Amino acid sequence: MLFTALGGGMSDASAAPGQGLSTAAATPDRARYDVVLRSDADGSHWTGRQRVSFRNGSDQPLREVYLRLWGNGEDKCGTPAAPSPVTVTRVRGGTPNHLGVNCTALRIALPRPLARNMRTSIAFDVSITVPDRNARFGHDGAYRFLGNALPVLAVHDTKGWHLDPYVSVGESFYALTSDFRVRLDHPSSLKVPATGHTRTFPGRAGRTVTLSVAERVRDFAWAAGPFRMATDTTAGGVLVKSYWAPDTPAAGVHVNRVDAVAAIDRFGREFGRYPYDEIDLVMTSQFGGGMEYPGLVLLGTTEEGGAAVHEVAHQWWYGIVGNDEYSSPWLDESFAQYANARFYGWDTRDCWSDVYWPDDNISLTGSMAYWSQHPGTYHLIYTAGPCALADLERTVGSGTMARLLKRYAKDHWYGVSTTADFKKAAQSMTDKDLAPFWEARHIW
Repeated sequence: MLFTALGGGMSDASAAPGQGLSTAAATPDRARYDVVLRSDADGSHWTGRQRVSFRNGSDQPLREVYLRLWGNGEDKCGTPAAPSPVTVTRVRGGTPNHLGVNCTALRIALPRPLARNMRTSIAFDVSITVPDRNARFGHDGAYRFLGNALPVLAVHDTKGWHLDPYVSVGESFYALTSDFRVRLDHPSSLKVPATGHTRTFPGRAGRTVTLSVAERVRDFAWAAGPFRMATDTTAGGVLVKSYWAPDTPAAGVHVNRVDAVAAIDRFGREFGRYPYDEIDLVMTSQFGGGMEYPGLVLLGTTEEGGAAVHEVAHQWWYGIVGNDEYSSPWLDESFAQYANARFYGWDTRDCWSDVYWPDDNISLTGSMAYWSQHPGTYHLIYTAGPCALADLERTVGSGTMARLLKRYAKDHWYGVSTTADFKKAAQSMTDKDLAPFWEARHIW
């Protein structure tokens, strides 16, 4: 994101999340989502059925799963007059409990313990109402954005269940790669860009079905509206679909299209080939900054363009090379902004002169628990983080840095990485002791 400015051997609902699993394996994994949704006349409301099957990747029996209803993050549990935007009902395959974490987490007890490597599934009705705000889950006039709208499985690992609260500045999201097959039934007057490879076919009178299939992605997002549309293809064969509102500056749309096409192939050479065959750009003039999803990015667009390159870089740093965005936001935001700086050829030799560091106790590797309480310092993720990576490039040499990033991406392709993983990878590439380097740059 870029701003402008199951597990756990819990046998009952009272047990603390995180108890019971001792293995390093994250679970539930290898999830497959099958979703059928139908929209109202303007894409503001979607209802349908969602099924998710999954495997227990842990050595311990899986007795429960959690659904994250991230779309409720801003509105929490709502009010009787204005209920939460995302609701789940008629659960099959498990017994739902009360919503927790401000109505963003739903515990579902499985009917029997799920053994290692065994699969099961849950299914439920879902209702999604787009909030009245210009945000990643919101709208810009007639253009609806459905980022983090679909319920997705929470992750359990050695730290327990990850049931962190929602944050609006930054991201809380942590997900394993999954497969999605999503059928969106909507009025033919609406175009519906979406994660994955999409195709459309006629529905009932006046309606169209957009079918999207995505493999090995961490989330699924879509948009809906009377967009204009154009397509480009990168030299490497990736289809870039651009969607924009008519009042979006034409010059900015052009800049975003050109930059995105170039960035996809360049980052593919630097970090590993983009593994999907399509990416969608969704552009409006009033959206604030940009927001990344697998295969789809939302871009606020002016005459000068938008954050297309930064958001495309997120396809690798968060999308392909995953991380817990709540606990380690620098691993995606700083890496994406460093890639952005390299793309544009910015001179980073004096970049620290633009960094205001208010407190020597601040760690660049801090979690959103800190940054959300100190939003005035969150800019460090975008400023100090890329400076630190540029310093690392000068310390180990540009050729070594290039090899490091490509190897690091390969080693964590479709997986999850940590700060410790990156520091270990960097140290393996040089005889220099990097411990003083990390300490001097608040990477602890």
